[in-house]
Amino acid sequence: MTIDRLTETEIHRYARHIVLPELGGVGQLRLKAANALVIGAGGLGSPVLLYLAAAGVGHIGIVDDERVDLTNLQRQIVFATSSEGRSKAASAAARLRELNPLVDVTVHDLRLDANNARKLVAGYDVVADGSDNLDTRLTVHDACRDLGRPLVSASVQGLDGQLTTYKSYLGSPHPCLRCLIEAGVTDDALPSCAQGGVLGPVAGVVGTLQAVEVVKELAGVGSSLSGKLLLYDAAAPCFDRIVLRRRSACAGTFCARRDG
Repeated sequence: MTIDRLTETEIHRYARHIVLPELGGVGQLRLKAANALVIGAGGLGSPVLLYLAAAGVGHIGIVDDERVDLTNLQRQIVFATSSEGRSKAASAAARLRELNPLVDVTVHDLRLDANNARKLVAGYDVVADGSDNLDTRLTVHDACRDLGRPLVSASVQGLDGQLTTYKSYLGSPHPCLRCLIEAGVTDDALPSCAQGGVLGPVAGVVGTLQAVEVVKELAGVGSSLSGKLLLYDAAAPCFDRIVLRRRSACAGTFCARRDG
């Protein structure tokens, strides 16, 4: 892949990006040269993956060790009914290649854990986390912090969603995931999707917003969401944005970048 210029095909494909004053050809070249890792090809990961591929992000990695289940199809729009029983990562990769053959897709058909997180994250510029458990979220966060990678993190439950970006490796005033947990603003203690349910389009809304933030980070467009938490209430409907504070007790232990 030639990353220092756009081909005629790419100029035509990404024409609506290129005419944007905020993005332009320079921004599109940045996307072409970028690497993004998506943790979880689920309700959030589906729109993230589709929009990153459509946007022309040059290399996309997919981490997921599960198989497609019929109950996934209500919200995990990267899959088709014919995908049932197949590897989520491989099925999603096939869909992305069909959508945009100009991007490279790497399948990581495995469960991210403390043993492989750093190696996985090290190969990418930005990470999008749509995992559904706190242990994985903390592991991904710590790897991104230690390696200095922006982490765009989202979650959904029922008719609610939340989204933020973590850059605690930059120092004050950027908070980390544990700052958020200690502040009590987290849905990880709530029932899983299987237990509590989730409205499919809510995952689509929040996942699409997550894709926007990933593209912004890769292309250098707009302001980062680091230090702010975006809340979506589909029932109201409304969006709220709150400021996240870097806790002094956390900063010395967890927030700071650690390269060891």
